[in-house]
Amino acid sequence: MRSLGPRRTRGEASTGPGRRCRSGGLIGKWLLAYAEGVADDVFKALADPTRRAILDELTEKSGQTLFEICSRLTMKHRLGISRQGVSQHLAVLEAAGLVETRREGRYKFHDLNTTPLRQIAERWLVPDPSGPQESTP
Repeated sequence: MRSLGPRRTRGEASTGPGRRCRSGGLIGKWLLAYAEGVADDVFKALADPTRRAILDELTEKSGQTLFEICSRLTMKHRLGISRQGVSQHLAVLEAAGLVETRREGRYKFHDLNTTPLRQIAERWLVPDPSGPQESTP
């Protein structure tokens, strides 16, 4: 039988990746695991075509409410998805860091954040030591 890790008593908190201790800092060795987990979250968020359509809409017009996003998805992309479904997709995108939200009164606005995408792209960019080369036809 496979062990699922140490048993916790009632009231003990899990200290998995991204978990914070009471002082607010990341816990010990999980710092490295959390940094890698961010890329995983971004790839998982981008794997779904509905979430990619939401990101496309936020690219065209940032700062949309849930109602505006639902309307644009229905009219432009012919997606028959409920407000609750779009809200859940936005939660996944927000957890991955691709969408940021701000509240103004009773409205919640969603903005695109491309920083996680840049971090992933920069991870695999290899600097060319010879500089730019001319291409010959």
